[in-house]
Amino acid sequence: MTTQFEQTREPVGAEPAPRRRTVAVDVGGVVVGGGAPVVVQSMTNTDTADVGATVAQVAALAGAGSELVRVTVDRDEAARAVPHIRDALARRGITVPLVGDFHYIGHKLLADHPACAEALAKYRINPGNVGFRDKKDTQFSAIVETAIRHGKAVRIGANWGSLDQDLLTQLMEANARAREPHDARAVMREAMVRSALISAARAEEIGLARSRIVLSAKVSAVQDLIAVYRMLAARGDHALHLGLTEAGMGSKGVVASSAALGILLQEGIGDTIRVSLTPEPGGDRAREVQVAQELLQTMGFRSFMPLVAACPGCGRTTSTTFQELAREIQQFIRDEMPGWKARYPGVEALNVAVMGCIVNGPGESKHADIGISLPGTGEQPAAPVFVDGEKVTTLRGATLAADFKAMVIDYIERRFGMAARLAGE
Repeated sequence: MTTQFEQTREPVGAEPAPRRRTVAVDVGGVVVGGGAPVVVQSMTNTDTADVGATVAQVAALAGAGSELVRVTVDRDEAARAVPHIRDALARRGITVPLVGDFHYIGHKLLADHPACAEALAKYRINPGNVGFRDKKDTQFSAIVETAIRHGKAVRIGANWGSLDQDLLTQLMEANARAREPHDARAVMREAMVRSALISAARAEEIGLARSRIVLSAKVSAVQDLIAVYRMLAARGDHALHLGLTEAGMGSKGVVASSAALGILLQEGIGDTIRVSLTPEPGGDRAREVQVAQELLQTMGFRSFMPLVAACPGCGRTTSTTFQELAREIQQFIRDEMPGWKARYPGVEALNVAVMGCIVNGPGESKHADIGISLPGTGEQPAAPVFVDGEKVTTLRGATLAADFKAMVIDYIERRFGMAARLAGE
């Protein structure tokens, strides 16, 4: 058995590694791979058969910035709903590509509901449960042939929790006979990678172009994810979907996903990402989109909305004024961004600083496009404002927050509104 368990660890420098060269895949007009910007995607958690609820959630996810949205297609009612969901979104002017998530009976649902097959931009299939034993190739082939017939992309997504048991058994038995066997975890990683690559090769044999294939191999442990994707990247040029499956809830899910995806992206691996957060009961599903965007923007790969730098506070900042202002400005920017995108091209690159005392406040504010340094404990009740590195005024009094917000709006209008007007001339 030829295996590649050991991974070479390249040193991480000050700049990210060049993006790995992958084949570009068109997913309903959104390009994944081929040097295109890393695409943010998400998934609904509504019952797809509930058209109204699913339309509302897809619209919310798309509004938050999700560039692809996946929906569960698990039964006839869900498959029948998909074209109605697409049409209802189109009536709202929302054209985000929809991805169908198929398990076990995807071949049958796509065959029985051709309108669903046509409405989706991509099919997601899992080689671990697309079919078992003698039915596996037949059912996998049926889905691929449907994709070819409708000109759709396919994500072949192996998953740690539903791994191809026949393949895993073969590798485990071969490893047990080896002179120097690897540990079981390494064999499982190899099985994940092989499952994805073997299925991709089979899809190409059937006739699906590589420019229609995206691969993923999702696990729930950070180190496993890093190892598996390094292996996938080393063995081919398929576009890759990154995501830590079952990342978890709250800060745990955010930290784990950011750690795993951040390392891979820094190494040039990954063409589209999803941050699979478990929402709090009644929580906002769009949180996963926000985290994915913030990860890409923080690492310098893309810009989605203006960043607000704010100090964490210390014994010099016993007042909550700077915290309240930072929160207010950040929420204000988030609320206004949908309209700003159309009126102010480039505004997503804006940097704002809201600092809390004299130690780092003036310096950080000078580095920002526009920044304010609020007074710390015992300092004079004055807040200098810096624009493009130069001090322009000092704010005081009860209207300080409103005055600074007005200055931010004025700065955006002068800098980005002028660019929009010049472009229109």
